[in-house]
Amino acid sequence: MNGLESPLPQSAGYAVVVGLGFVFAFGMILTTFMLRRYQKEIVTAEEFATAGRTVKTGLIAAAVVSSWTWAATLLQSTSMVYKVGISGGYYYGAGACFQVIAFATVAIKAKQRAPNAHTFLEIIDARYGKWAHLTYLFFALATNILVTAMLLTGGSAVVSALTGMDTIAACFLLPIGVIVYTLFGGIKATFLTDYVHTVVIIVIILTFAFTVYATDDTLGSPSKVYDLVRAAAAAHPIEGNAGGEYLTMRSRSGGIFFVINLVGNFGTIFLDNGYWNKAISASPAASLPGYVLGGVSWFAIPTLISTALGLACLALESSPSFPTYPNRLSPEQVSAGLVLPTAASTLMGNGGAVAALIMIFMAVTSAMSAELISVSSIFTYDIYRRYINPAASGKKLIMSSHATCVFFGFAMAAFSVGLYKGNVDMGFLYEMMGVIIGAAVLPATLTLFWDKQNTVAVIVAPILGTCLSIMSWLVCTKKKAGTLTVETTFEDDPMLTGNVVALLSPAVFIPILTYIFKPQHFNWELLRVIKRADETSETESAENVSGEVHEGDGVSSNSADKEKLQAIKSSVSVAQEVPKEKIDAMEKEEAVRLEKAGKIGSYLTIFFALAFLVVWPMPMYGSGYVFSKRFFTGWVVVLIIWIFFTGFAVCVYPLWEGREGIFTTFRGVYWDLSGQTYKLREWQNEHPEKMHVVQSQISARLHSSASGFEEGNIDEIIE
Repeated sequence: MNGLESPLPQSAGYAVVVGLGFVFAFGMILTTFMLRRYQKEIVTAEEFATAGRTVKTGLIAAAVVSSWTWAATLLQSTSMVYKVGISGGYYYGAGACFQVIAFATVAIKAKQRAPNAHTFLEIIDARYGKWAHLTYLFFALATNILVTAMLLTGGSAVVSALTGMDTIAACFLLPIGVIVYTLFGGIKATFLTDYVHTVVIIVIILTFAFTVYATDDTLGSPSKVYDLVRAAAAAHPIEGNAGGEYLTMRSRSGGIFFVINLVGNFGTIFLDNGYWNKAISASPAASLPGYVLGGVSWFAIPTLISTALGLACLALESSPSFPTYPNRLSPEQVSAGLVLPTAASTLMGNGGAVAALIMIFMAVTSAMSAELISVSSIFTYDIYRRYINPAASGKKLIMSSHATCVFFGFAMAAFSVGLYKGNVDMGFLYEMMGVIIGAAVLPATLTLFWDKQNTVAVIVAPILGTCLSIMSWLVCTKKKAGTLTVETTFEDDPMLTGNVVALLSPAVFIPILTYIFKPQHFNWELLRVIKRADETSETESAENVSGEVHEGDGVSSNSADKEKLQAIKSSVSVAQEVPKEKIDAMEKEEAVRLEKAGKIGSYLTIFFALAFLVVWPMPMYGSGYVFSKRFFTGWVVVLIIWIFFTGFAVCVYPLWEGREGIFTTFRGVYWDLSGQTYKLREWQNEHPEKMHVVQSQISARLHSSASGFEEGNIDEIIE
């Protein structure tokens, strides 16, 4: 299908997709066991979806970087550099980085006004009711489906190109390991595997960057790359670029992609419940710095990998070692995301192919884990608990989450196979996504920011906007090309038209509909009626258990069960014994902190919008400046320095921030292995306040003012 000879055998593909997938699954199962034993991290329904709402800054930043580093981040950015030049990498990075930083303000507002929410759809439901909830349920699931389809279509295409592995097999096998470790660890598994994946991806990107710009015999320096890329521009100049050059920010096609990317990724961030999951899971102090640090750190990943391998592909395609020599890569190969693996294997042989395969595997699986948690949270709290079983216990909620993970994973594998058979690839899905979902961004955001937006506006505006965006996209295609096919609808002008109409048309509809049908004047306190999973009865039964455990209590009388029950009882007691005055003081302190963070977030959003979208690119675009060799060298050096900052922020800092928990866990392992388990029990009994279960119980008390104190599911904890 791809027309390229695979540099690796099929066995390599199966080894990575199946073998490495199960290595991660086993590692996560082991990690989950260790956290349960040594830190009392219990996967109840609340824990599965929110990680106790206590995740710290570094882990939030690493999770944001990993979740936003999906197949398209690496493949589409590199393809854009190959198509339009160095501007493509910058426009991808800047056009998708700003939304993460802007979302920090939304995340803080959600924690202020709906502290017990599990999904953003619960907030829509609490404010506007059933029909608005159903409307945004469609847009949220459409976002998850499109993102996951991109992950699997892009990932399977690369695996097939590098190893010759059957694309359909890759579509079905890629999700299996992800499903397994997500089932065992919930969103905490996502956070921890995100961290590992991010470390591996950054190491591989650095390897590619230094190979291209420092060590390779053919390339090996910015100067050599510069000369070869200028020669490539002379051989096949780019229409619409300044002087036909690759090394310029003035690119008509690149500028159009910049707008499409900017518009489409508002929907991908603001309507993907996976990002709301992370915001909800963050501790109040971590929301703003976590998302801002994650957004700024992420920018270097697509920008550097595309500047390295995108330009390397251009520089090496005149070499006899290039797979398609003397021909260039075809548009179909470029759109399928094959620029990166082609450049990697040409540059470093089989070693480069293996590195590219592992990097894409990491990107696909980490992002897919976030999508599984996102969809399972939506089904559990917005379908099952909202419409099927409102009184569902924590145990039933977690069963619902598990079932959804399995079903969605395999359903998306089948859907991706259908897209593959229909010749719909990752590049098309990436640009088309904004057309489908973009109209819901503004009304969903205003749900937390504008108390006057009414129910009619929030329902009708995205529906009208989506109808208009699809119509304008197809009409523009028909007018420009005369026929409607996958190829013609993928042209620049139709995609630009559809994306812009989708995002901006609600800005017209919302105020008109709001003031025609009367403003709402919503009381924000009403969002506090959103409740956590109802696990009160289980808690009360645990509190009433005496120091002795009886056979009739559903717990065996052996010493292990007694110790476990006593530890849980002690943890619940510690959380409940925190004086109400202290809880009230903590709540006031949190409110002040979030209010301040909200203001800072707004200022940072404006600053980064101006920096990334105006001050940096616009002067170079307007002047049509073609990079000099010295300027290009400086550009590369800045990006390499930036990726080192990224590595510190999301690889080193989370370890430092979590050093106490890491020490506690490994000390417990040592005590167990050396036969000193009694020391572990003694330490846990002496310091129950350091157990995760206590911290999550206190978090529950802190946000229970409207719905009553809700504890963890003790039945689940005991089991």
